[in-house]
Amino acid sequence: MLGVADIVIRPSLILASESPRRRQLLEQIGLAFQCCAVAVDESCRCGEPIEECVKRLSLQKAKLAFGCYPDSVALGADTMVVVDDMAFGKPKDRRDGVQMIESLSGRFHKVMTGVAIVSCRGEDVTLQTSRVKFRPLLCDEIVAYWETGEPCDKAGGYGIQGIAAQFIESIEGSYSGVMGLPLFEAAMLLRNHGIHPLFS
Repeated sequence: MLGVADIVIRPSLILASESPRRRQLLEQIGLAFQCCAVAVDESCRCGEPIEECVKRLSLQKAKLAFGCYPDSVALGADTMVVVDDMAFGKPKDRRDGVQMIESLSGRFHKVMTGVAIVSCRGEDVTLQTSRVKFRPLLCDEIVAYWETGEPCDKAGGYGIQGIAAQFIESIEGSYSGVMGLPLFEAAMLLRNHGIHPLFS
């Protein structure tokens, strides 16, 4: 019979996002969690390296969620697509989205995703970078893809798990990282804060 001292109370996990992709990825590895939408300015500061910007934003999101749920473990993430040292977040409008896809056509780009965990144990932040190559795209394809609505809320203006999968010639790195949450890195950090996906 278990006594009080034998009962392990696991902290609740809070995802600092309403992203359907990040929810899907956490569910994929069997984690129970709540979502906490947070609002942050996702632009890089003047002179700030993109790598540091992505990490800063992911940590900022996790801190805001932890502030709302101080007994939890809060997970924040941020993703940017990088071409020629230019960071692409979510497209502002049709013109912006079409230009993003034109920039990716027929070449490699980087996808940088920061992951941050904040809990009573402290803070952890890491960065995962993948290289993705698009096949050359026709102008009509780019416009037709925009019209599907899929690119509107995605960094770089495309979703690897959706219609845009047909454009991707190769990927070097983490598929889940390109989706928006690298599961290997996220699971490693969560273990440091008392959340073990296999036993939750």
